[in-house]
Amino acid sequence: MCNSNNTTIYKPVSFSATVITELMIPSYSNFGGKIHGGIILSLMDKVAYVCAAKHAGNYCVTASIDAVDFLQPVEVGYLVSLMASVNYVGKTSLVVGIKVVSENIKTNEIFHTNTSYFTMVAKDENNQTIKVPGLILESREQVRRFLEARSRKELKSNYKQEAEKVVMPDHEVLWREMLSGERCTIAN
Repeated sequence: MCNSNNTTIYKPVSFSATVITELMIPSYSNFGGKIHGGIILSLMDKVAYVCAAKHAGNYCVTASIDAVDFLQPVEVGYLVSLMASVNYVGKTSLVVGIKVVSENIKTNEIFHTNTSYFTMVAKDENNQTIKVPGLILESREQVRRFLEARSRKELKSNYKQEAEKVVMPDHEVLWREMLSGERCTIAN
């Protein structure tokens, strides 16, 4: 796993896999009586940090979050478990996959609330990016997750390139034409 002669170090996915479970209390709820999405996001950021920092052996910061779609509401009194693992590593960054489930402790029903991917960047004591260890894939599922993460990275890069090609027309007539059929209007 570790080498003292400064060659590349590899760590297995299982080395940094992390689970955090927390009881959802009334102070976490929103005006609708459900757990506020920001609470879930904060817990996701925490578990992503723990998983990434353990793999990197250094401080890590959140660089980006890929889509957070809330599939199920979380009720006060439920347990929320966040399961995180390193799915992909680059040179200085890593992608942490997070699956969030809630559990009704009275009925033992479990609900998948969301899955998301956090890109984390490793930093040294001087706040400079630092190389992360390679990843030892231990199962077919981990190979699938690595390949999917690599594909998401490529799609994200392609999307960014396409978005940069969007040109804002100079004339208001063209704006109005482009916005025809949309639920907006241009102020006079």
